[in-house]
Amino acid sequence: MNFYIASSLTNKEKVTYLANHLKENGFIHTYDWTLNSNVDTIDKLAQIGEFEKKAVIDADFFILLLPGGFGSHTELGMAIASEKRIYIYSESETPFLLEKTTTFYHIQGINKFVGDFNQFIEEVISFEIARK
Repeated sequence: MNFYIASSLTNKEKVTYLANHLKENGFIHTYDWTLNSNVDTIDKLAQIGEFEKKAVIDADFFILLLPGGFGSHTELGMAIASEKRIYIYSESETPFLLEKTTTFYHIQGINKFVGDFNQFIEEVISFEIARK
């Protein structure tokens, strides 16, 4: 099964850590945006956007690690529209509180996790292996 991870550059290490655990369990990463560097032109940015769009579409499940930026939330929208299985992770409840949240974190089919990152990884792997 294929996966895509969206997040912000501040979470680059967590994204890599999660992707490595998923790949070790037989899942396929559709695109690793953490490898991008020297994005210094609009053309390069547009090319990355095309790769990321295709990666979201090709994924069987989608993970959003919070905090995320504009791009990761655009990708979340594509995943929702494509009816992917979606997991959202946050270390705290804050992004899910009424005063701080977005409607799209709470729609049907969104799986929210708060707390220990390694436990989140184990739960996603267990759930996805059970779906195979």
